[in-house]
Amino acid sequence: MKCVMVMFDSLNRHMLPPYNPQTWVHAPNFKRLAARSATFDRSYVCSMPCMPARRDFHTGRPNFLHCPWGPLEPFDDSVPAMLSQAGVYTHLCSDHYHYWEDGGSTYHTRYNSWEFYRGQEGDPFIGQVKDPAVPENLNGKGRRPDWVNREHITRDEQFPQTLTFKAGVEFIDRNAAEDNWFVQIECFDPHEPFVSDRQYKDLYPSDYDGPLFDWPGYRGVEESPEQVEEARRNYAALMSKCDRSLGDVLDAMDRHGLWDDTMLIVWTDHGFLLGEHDCWAKNWMPLYEEVSHTPFFVWDPRSGVRGQRRSALVQPSIDLGPTLLDFFGLEPTPTMLGKALGDVIADDAPVREAAIFGYFNHRVNVTDGRYKYLRCSVADASAACRQYTLMPASMRGFKGGLDRIELAEPFAFTKGMRTLQIPADARGQGDHLLFDLEADPQEQTPLRDEAVEARMLEHIARLMRECDAPPEQFVRMGVEDFASC
Repeated sequence: MKCVMVMFDSLNRHMLPPYNPQTWVHAPNFKRLAARSATFDRSYVCSMPCMPARRDFHTGRPNFLHCPWGPLEPFDDSVPAMLSQAGVYTHLCSDHYHYWEDGGSTYHTRYNSWEFYRGQEGDPFIGQVKDPAVPENLNGKGRRPDWVNREHITRDEQFPQTLTFKAGVEFIDRNAAEDNWFVQIECFDPHEPFVSDRQYKDLYPSDYDGPLFDWPGYRGVEESPEQVEEARRNYAALMSKCDRSLGDVLDAMDRHGLWDDTMLIVWTDHGFLLGEHDCWAKNWMPLYEEVSHTPFFVWDPRSGVRGQRRSALVQPSIDLGPTLLDFFGLEPTPTMLGKALGDVIADDAPVREAAIFGYFNHRVNVTDGRYKYLRCSVADASAACRQYTLMPASMRGFKGGLDRIELAEPFAFTKGMRTLQIPADARGQGDHLLFDLEADPQEQTPLRDEAVEARMLEHIARLMRECDAPPEQFVRMGVEDFASC
């Protein structure tokens, strides 16, 4: 048995043809994929954003209630490592440069082999002392390394995404006749900045002649409608490049006749707001559907289901680990909370009643597939919140508050290890939001229904208990009465 997993970053479900037949985005290979796989209609994020989602994938459990962005921990079970130890060769091809930073430094070494391609976003890749030429732009974010990289990465064959998928397809070509392998082809695109070759931009002609705009800031929309549309066009162009790369993988599956014994997984860590709700990006606003409701496709040769939809509520970031273990004949660890999806793919068997998701110390959110409840912190922001870790690294450095460290007692999943507990700020103040996703899929009008809210609170408390959430999180969410129920 073999598995090819393609992972994009910030891929928007509502802009893909299988989910929105009226979309203006040119993505024929996603339609081709949907015809060869099960397409999931209720797929949601778990821990947000990038590296928290990847820790979820490795461990098969949510981490956002205990720790923000950070490395794998000494007590973590890693699914790629478990596969490798069981004789399944694992390989990672990626241009996701966060793996190179302090807060992602323990992930890629869990694979038998790995290769990385540099130059995405603000990756400090090209060494250049001279300041780069910076065009007139509206970019709300931007870093010097990005402008340097753009000066040197000018042809489509040089782009990190191109190189990543080329390496992934070469792995497939080289190993198609072998058995027992897993390859993860992980692409940073279509994450911002939305930079692509002219051939993809030409798919979206426009008479826009204003400043460059391909990297929205993490804030509210301040630009004109024409400028907003320009950012969306640049995002769409990058999605079309992603679609072309996906087509290369599908071609390799066809070329080698891999559909008989090879699982194919295509997913993303989250979406991205492109002006909806008058917001750009992610992280700072409530987790609206555009960010939290994700595209997800799986071909499983065991059941052979293709061209069908699945309505079961799933969370790829925690479910894919157990799914891979099951596919290769292995058992999940006792602390994994994700669910193997073989039966969901085969006949849409339900695996959970509700799904919990969020950012560390932000809102705690839950959906049952019909309703979505975004629960704010009810305690004062100065409440005694902590993060629990033995790896005190964050995205590009080390965590603050290290001069106030104390030791915590072990959690159910830390294998008897005590962790550091580090003071952390609470976020996510504001109004609780409840939406009926069937009646209001764009989440324009919050619902007021005490009975539904009470049911969603019970889901939050139950799922927090399953995660062995710290006691202060129950206080912060105002569900301390449920803590020991």
